[in-house]
Amino acid sequence: MKKKFKLKLSVWQFLALGYLAVIILGSLLLVLPFAAKDGQPTRYIDALFTATSATCVTGLATLDTGAHWSLFGQIVILLLIQTGGLGFMTFVSTVFLMIKKNVGQYQRKAFIVAGGGGKNSGIKTLIKRIFIGTAIFEFAGAFILCFRFVPDFGWGNGIYFSIWHSVSAFCNAGFDLMGAVGGSSLSAYVTDPLVVLTLCTLIFVGGLGFLVWEDIIDTRCNPAKFQLNTKVVLFVSAIIILLSTSLFLAFEWNNPVYEGFNFGEKLLASIFNATTPRTAGFYTTNPADLSESGQILTVLLMFIGGNSGSTAGGIKVGTLAVILTGMFAVFRGKRDINVGNKRIDHSLVSQALAIFAACLMLIMVAALAICAIEPELPAMSALFESVSALTTAGLSLNVTGNLSIASKIILILLMYAGRVGILTLALALGAKRSAADIRKPMDTLMIG
Repeated sequence: MKKKFKLKLSVWQFLALGYLAVIILGSLLLVLPFAAKDGQPTRYIDALFTATSATCVTGLATLDTGAHWSLFGQIVILLLIQTGGLGFMTFVSTVFLMIKKNVGQYQRKAFIVAGGGGKNSGIKTLIKRIFIGTAIFEFAGAFILCFRFVPDFGWGNGIYFSIWHSVSAFCNAGFDLMGAVGGSSLSAYVTDPLVVLTLCTLIFVGGLGFLVWEDIIDTRCNPAKFQLNTKVVLFVSAIIILLSTSLFLAFEWNNPVYEGFNFGEKLLASIFNATTPRTAGFYTTNPADLSESGQILTVLLMFIGGNSGSTAGGIKVGTLAVILTGMFAVFRGKRDINVGNKRIDHSLVSQALAIFAACLMLIMVAALAICAIEPELPAMSALFESVSALTTAGLSLNVTGNLSIASKIILILLMYAGRVGILTLALALGAKRSAADIRKPMDTLMIG
């Protein structure tokens, strides 16, 4: 009697393959002749790059979104952005809820992993909150943007542009349509508080994470009742934005990119420069025109990114907080790692350091490879592109479209790894091994 072959995927493999399937489907749709305007030919590598960038909510583009893609192509990209932003598992869990009453333990665990951890109950409630919260913020953002885009582009294009950029900002994707009207990202609105502050708010809220939303709702916005994760994320995020805004203001004060701006306009430009590297990908001042110190600061902000379980990328705010807390504990000779009146398990520090080291290693290897493939490309540009891809930030020094196929493939792999998650991808690729009964003798190494 023949045995039936049954392929059992781990939760992490299911997530990794799910994003891969969405990317492949999107690339096949974008390579269709009518996906581009006026029958412009689209190479598959560019369709694959765009599909990956959209699904991984990155924003890097080899082709101008507004100028190259037709309405069909733009809608495909927008759907990929929304799918990638809300998360593959959100849609999978929704389908399960639609076709049967209960979500199984496997799907429940996968959803929790995709969401960055959290409660092992209330999946239905969380999914409803994700969709309702997303709809509210994206609709509110689009409504506000209409007050600027409708007068500028007319009713049809104005409403379309407002919806597109609201979704792209909330999902931290950074794709824009301004190329269709001869613009360069959002540079035409650098001194417009309505556009800048609306997009900054959408980027920040999208980068907080769904589980942070849930905690804020459950505690009725009472900070005293927030979970430790929520308190840390809000505090560290606020510090990062305030500090980086001040630094951008200082670094670019006399830069020609701020020429002719009064203090308020410089402050507005600096706020956007500090917010968009949370992995949004928009810009009001071209990163290529920033000072070298401004570009380095942008790289650091992209590397940090947003919060776990959100639409943002990077090593995440929580990872940074755990590493810094652990570092100070070691320097002060403390045995325990304390945050407020709570103690953090040492295994969490090990995971945070592993993520940090893996991201840093991937970026350096990728930047080195791109420099070898593109000998005329400045090292800063290769590093900037590599960080932007892995952290799904989407900012560029205007070199993405000129890269060779090999370099584009490297960036595609980085974007995929960044969205799926380094830890998730490592667990998906790793083989299951039982713990050894016999452990090796302990020894020591010199460090520091």
